[in-house]
Amino acid sequence: MSEVEAAPLALPGKRPRRLPPSLRIGVMQVVLLVVLLAVWEAAVRLGWIAVYLYGQPSGIYTKAIGMIGSGELLRDSALTAGEAIAGFLIGTLFGSIVGLALWLFPTGAAVLRPYLIALNGLPKIALAPLIIVWFGIDLSSKIAIATIITFIVAVITAQQGAKEVDSDLVKLMRSLGASRFKTWRAVIIPGAMPWIVSAFRLNVGFALIGAVVGEYIASKEGLGYRIYYAGVLYDLNAVWVGIAALMAVALLMYGAIDLIEKRLRF
Repeated sequence: MSEVEAAPLALPGKRPRRLPPSLRIGVMQVVLLVVLLAVWEAAVRLGWIAVYLYGQPSGIYTKAIGMIGSGELLRDSALTAGEAIAGFLIGTLFGSIVGLALWLFPTGAAVLRPYLIALNGLPKIALAPLIIVWFGIDLSSKIAIATIITFIVAVITAQQGAKEVDSDLVKLMRSLGASRFKTWRAVIIPGAMPWIVSAFRLNVGFALIGAVVGEYIASKEGLGYRIYYAGVLYDLNAVWVGIAALMAVALLMYGAIDLIEKRLRF
């Protein structure tokens, strides 16, 4: 009779702890950035690319430390961020209100449609010289440029969002005897909110573009001015510092919009 050997019982061992998905992605993002900077630094040191054309990570770091120590970088970042945020808030909020209100006035919306399309297709930088003449070279002109750019985007997006609301809900409200205004308040505004939040995201970049373009044309401070001035002097390390600061401002603004979106819970 053959003997049947009993299989040894597997002792429950500790599973290796895995990082949460969000933390794991964050680590991968940092690793990717470090690898790119290391390759860039090595390419410059080995003579594969010219430092005066592309800059150098170690030089960018040194330049950033110097600009932070002097207070120049923080001061310019705060100024550009303030211009962009002010233009973003004014343009996006008023633009969203106007875009939603156009649903109440279909005839007015039809009349304004070609003008909105033309303004949206117009390169906004073409308006910058006019705005500088009208508002001067101080802070107001940069805010005005950012406001105009974000306003047009917000109007068109909010108007389209109002159009995309479920027509069955609109018909239901009408069958219940609701007025057009009550339908707008109870159905159109909540239904269009995801579109409006998407306009918020788009307008982060547009607001920064408006502020930086204004600083390019007429300013002696701000990140746009620093980037332009450093480029004229072929100081590529300073240019990259300014670009990195703009990216940091954009990330902070996007983060604020994410918090707003989570609170609204679409």
